[in-house]
Amino acid sequence: MSLLADLFTVAAVTLGLVFFVAGTVGIIRFPDSLSRLHALTKADNLGLGFIVLGLLPQCAGVFDALKLLFIWLLVQFAGATGAQLVARVLRREERP
Repeated sequence: MSLLADLFTVAAVTLGLVFFVAGTVGIIRFPDSLSRLHALTKADNLGLGFIVLGLLPQCAGVFDALKLLFIWLLVQFAGATGAQLVARVLRREERP
């Protein structure tokens, strides 16, 4: 691989890790469960997206890149579904 691709990989993966750390701080610091859930889903979406984006230039072929994108897409759907289910339960518990 070229030096430019390696630098892009390091930058994108580092940016993804920054989003994961920010989400972790949000989970620890935010006061209520819905705010924590928001921090978690945003960090997962952007963090994993940047990591996958950074790994794409390192893939050996198109099939490997498609596998990474498919895994990212599955995590997007699973995260959105899980967040909706958790938020629904939290909203039910708040009602008088």
